[in-house]
Amino acid sequence: MVASDIPPLQFTSIEDIQERASRLRKSFLEHKTRDVEFRLKQLRKLYWAIKDHEEQIVEALAQDLGRPRFESEVSESLWMENDIVFVSRNLHKWVKDEKAEDIDFNYKLMNPKIRKDPLGCVLVIGAFNFPFQLTLGPVIGAIAAGNTVSAAVMQQIVEASLDPSCYTMVQGGPTEVQALLAERWDKIFFTGGANVGRIIAKAAAPHLTPVVLELGGINPAIITRNANPRLVARRMLWGKTLNAGQICTSQNYLLVDRAILPAVVEEFKKAYKEFYPKGAKASPDYSRIINEGAFRKLKSMIDNSKGKILMGGTMDENERFIEPTLVQVDSPDDSLIIQESFGPLMPILPVDNLEEAVNIANSIQSTPLGVYPFGNKADTDKILSMTRSGGAAVNDAALHIPTLPFGGVGESGNGAYRGKASFDVFVHRRPITTSPGWLEAILSIRYPPYAGKLSKFKVASTMVPDFDRDGNQLRFGWLRTILTLGGGTAKAGAGRAAVVAAGE
Repeated sequence: MVASDIPPLQFTSIEDIQERASRLRKSFLEHKTRDVEFRLKQLRKLYWAIKDHEEQIVEALAQDLGRPRFESEVSESLWMENDIVFVSRNLHKWVKDEKAEDIDFNYKLMNPKIRKDPLGCVLVIGAFNFPFQLTLGPVIGAIAAGNTVSAAVMQQIVEASLDPSCYTMVQGGPTEVQALLAERWDKIFFTGGANVGRIIAKAAAPHLTPVVLELGGINPAIITRNANPRLVARRMLWGKTLNAGQICTSQNYLLVDRAILPAVVEEFKKAYKEFYPKGAKASPDYSRIINEGAFRKLKSMIDNSKGKILMGGTMDENERFIEPTLVQVDSPDDSLIIQESFGPLMPILPVDNLEEAVNIANSIQSTPLGVYPFGNKADTDKILSMTRSGGAAVNDAALHIPTLPFGGVGESGNGAYRGKASFDVFVHRRPITTSPGWLEAILSIRYPPYAGKLSKFKVASTMVPDFDRDGNQLRFGWLRTILTLGGGTAKAGAGRAAVVAAGE
């Protein structure tokens, strides 16, 4: 593979963006994407398009990020291919109507169900750090859900395989993104930083367009005195060297119990030598920072820190290289902690106990994308019960199962996708009831005049609590519920039975 095999970037014109958005709306209103077999065919064609362009994907990521083939295939091409296979195998099951649960006896005769309807025309905007996965991942879910889709990703891969009347890819920069946001969408899915996320949300507000925001976070790793220092070091180092730490789920800082701090630091040094025997700079398995601006930000964070470098610290701006760097700081206000580094920086703040660590983590950012507790089960359970986050990996770093829902909470975003959640986030769960004509004898109680009807309605529909005024559960309350069909009294139960029997 040589650089010439990668097509040059050509920005989509503003006029073309407008025409494409109009085309998507027209196709959706023609119900072209409603057919499940049509969706499956598109997904299968996308699979082979990705498969056929694996070398171009790997080369593009090597040029932009210096990323090694292993990381590119595992986190991009193979990830997307597996996702399509998983979705394709399960789509017929997912699209089926769901039987509505927890429905009162009175309404079961109306056959209540939940239908999964596509939202319409959706827009997907990804991020630079995993440009294919973070864009095509949501696109796969949107296609499966029956939407028409516009996204910013390599046109040569997608548009050659998918129906252009239903799926279009746009290439460009801020101007082109603004043109996309000016169009009316039924949902916008954005992955990136919080500042741009606010711009996206503001642009969506005039049309009341729902927005999924997959943002970053200042993620804490909380290392208790019962943690295994070797596991901590190996797993934390991996989380900060994968893609040179340019991953939103990696830990931003470590809160380490003083009792095991020396052992943890020593294990970090051992792990670094094991991962990169000749150093990270000489290794073919270590990425580079995306651009000069990101490099200078990371350098500034180190320069402004009052901490002590324990490992690493070398840089080369010409190569956009920053060595995995372990720094011991003495304040939660240090520049390495209060900012999201999005790079291979690993500040360590010593703490005296678990409670202190949790208090510090919650004060820095109470709703990060991830929390990474290390210790025994009692320790990690306690940490999880005292923190909030989009997700968590116990005794691990940045790990997320591909088919498990992934998303933030609070400052780290909203909404979730991956696996079935990628389908769910792009459908409207539409409740449907069907009232047959013969049910009119029962339903007529709702019509005026109301004289004499209220008492009958209460007999048939009032739910009696199985708890007292002090909030205590009544003993054998469940038995009364069963015997009275939820009515609370024998008379009410008989009334409900009559309602049900009328429909038999």
